[in-house]
Amino acid sequence: MYPRTEAFNRSAVEVARDLIGAELTLGGVGGIVVETEAYEPDDPASHSYRGETPRNRSMFGPAGHAYVYRSYGIHWCLNIVCRPGSAVLVRALEPVWGVEEMQARRGQPLPRLLCSGPGRLCQALGVIREHDGLSLFEPPFRLSLSSAAPEIAIGKRIGITKAVDMPWRFGLLGSGHLSRRFSGTPTGADVEL
Repeated sequence: MYPRTEAFNRSAVEVARDLIGAELTLGGVGGIVVETEAYEPDDPASHSYRGETPRNRSMFGPAGHAYVYRSYGIHWCLNIVCRPGSAVLVRALEPVWGVEEMQARRGQPLPRLLCSGPGRLCQALGVIREHDGLSLFEPPFRLSLSSAAPEIAIGKRIGITKAVDMPWRFGLLGSGHLSRRFSGTPTGADVEL
């Protein structure tokens, strides 16, 4: 059962927390969301901070849709749109479905390194620019929120240079599939994209 779009039409910070433990697949390949980051419209680190452009247009579209962009001209990144101009970056998954396909796409046998970082995650799932603007509630995507309340680690966002002190990064406490451990918590290896 897909969550309703309205559940995403709210603060990206709230949605980022609620996505921890969710099931996310693309074409049947994916896993459990274990790390997210929130970006709001008044946030200098957000792509929407200076307003709508052709690149970030999907951030101003319907909630529950994908915002896909290329980071540093190298890696695709998958975000889930919330209120207009806000989105949640999906930073890491625990691989569950289609692991062999992910390993082939990544050329990497270690499950811990398949989806631990936004670029790795997108390569493993096969996310490309053509997925930008698509609903996460309809094929090829499938998104299902967790009914359990997982223990969540909270910390500062990483890989950015502006608004670095915002505690808008969330992770599944104890997961070995995070892109980087949270300060002061024993939550996985220090691996980054």
